[in-house]
Amino acid sequence: MPYFKTAQINQPLSELLDIKSQKCGLRCTVFSVNGNEYTGEWKDNKKHGKGTQVWKKSGAIYDGEWKFGKRDGHGTYSVPLPERKKYSRKYCGEWKNGKKHGYGMYFYNNSSVYEGEWSEDCRSGWGRMYYESGDVYEGEWLKDKNHGKGIIRFANGNWHEGTWQDGLRNGHGKFYYSDKGQLYEGFWVDGVAKCGTLSDFGRDEAPTPTKYLIPQVQLVDMQLVLREAQSAYLKQC
Repeated sequence: MPYFKTAQINQPLSELLDIKSQKCGLRCTVFSVNGNEYTGEWKDNKKHGKGTQVWKKSGAIYDGEWKFGKRDGHGTYSVPLPERKKYSRKYCGEWKNGKKHGYGMYFYNNSSVYEGEWSEDCRSGWGRMYYESGDVYEGEWLKDKNHGKGIIRFANGNWHEGTWQDGLRNGHGKFYYSDKGQLYEGFWVDGVAKCGTLSDFGRDEAPTPTKYLIPQVQLVDMQLVLREAQSAYLKQC
């Protein structure tokens, strides 16, 4: 019986080196051409799984989950503070396709803090914003602006509860003056109160109440007057 020797197919050296260089699984620190460093898991030559990235130019660090080369899952992003020789956490939360997406907390440079939902790097959904001034807004967001139902509590004790649009008070709302013990209920357009009623509310506990009580409105149908005024402003919008 004749014997046939199978010819061996030799792969080019460049292909063999390329196969060996393919990154998959857990690897030690890998340095990119631009100087960035990554330590962690790989899949099909892309960052995939848990890992830590250090950007050479900014010195920023991301520690968390990756998916096919992009930040995806839970992770923390921090930036260096050269004068203190330590890092400051900027964002801690969920990521998707390389962007802040889901629930997370962001720390601003002016000490303001946002805690809530994100969508493609923007505050969107429900969230709570702690401002540097001491004011706190809690409610709905859309593309980094107050949008929907929400309440803002001011540092001086006043608060506003109502609807927002593109970062401004729009629609029905209530504004409480804690110093005077008065409550305004009405309709806002682009952040300006247009029509409504003002009544005493918590006057006895207010630190500087007005000298006189607010008199009762003597109208046959006060709600009708308010509705007509509101309709007039809506037609102008």
